[in-house]
Amino acid sequence: MPRQFKATPSHPAVAYLVRLHADIGGQILENKREGLRLAENMKHVEHVIRLFDPDYNMRSISIRRRVTGNPWFKRGTMFRYALDALRTADKPMTVRQVTAAVMAARKIMDATPKQRTMLEATLRSCLEVNAKSGRNVECVDQGVPKLWKLI
Repeated sequence: MPRQFKATPSHPAVAYLVRLHADIGGQILENKREGLRLAENMKHVEHVIRLFDPDYNMRSISIRRRVTGNPWFKRGTMFRYALDALRTADKPMTVRQVTAAVMAARKIMDATPKQRTMLEATLRSCLEVNAKSGRNVECVDQGVPKLWKLI
């Protein structure tokens, strides 16, 4: 026996989900059109490159990925907050402790585990780069995890 399809949904949630489904379908179509437009623009740029250098290898061009960054810190400000956290500490701190202190100072309570990991990685990189310069911070011992303090 074939299924009977209802023209009007019996539950308000179903009606909402049908509209949501239609909206998402529309967004997919818009994004496909935008993708085609961008691909066409990319071909035009490749043709102009070939006008200037016919032997240029287009495969050598790598695609630039956009990094959105994090929503709490502007570029170059995270290390300043790490220095503030290390100034107030009475003993050397691990990167995880510095991250927790920075997040507490900025009142960041809604970070996902992935965002917390990214903040830790960023702080670890900041600390290691600045430790090489020997001006601000230094690694106290080479154990795992490393302990950091101000110079």
